[in-house]
Amino acid sequence: VQLQASGGGLVRTGGSLSLSCAASERTFTTYHTGWFRQAPGKGREFVAAISGSGGGTYYVRSVKGRFTISRDNAKNTVYLQMNNLKPDDTAVYSCAVYSGRDFPGFLYEYKYWGQGTQVTVSS
Repeated sequence: VQLQASGGGLVRTGGSLSLSCAASERTFTTYHTGWFRQAPGKGREFVAAISGSGGGTYYVRSVKGRFTISRDNAKNTVYLQMNNLKPDDTAVYSCAVYSGRDFPGFLYEYKYWGQGTQVTVSS
């Protein structure tokens, strides 16, 4: 599976962005999909995930209530709607998939990392 993240950009504090993670194969629908971010000088952080069916979601505490993950399996795409953005959200955002049974799984279990998209939030 090849994944491509897009939709990043520069916004001010309080602004919104919508990220997309497009997959190259229909088998994408059988995978849990996660969004991750890496800020300069920091490790990769697990931000959100959605189960293959779309029935289960996970969010890291710092984004709960501000970010919403969703998927459209007909379009082989997972979305991350980000509202009320803060400077601490500045990072490169990437998506990856996980085929295990447990949800959301652990960061190291995700694979087929796509090229990330830069999100910059100015104060």
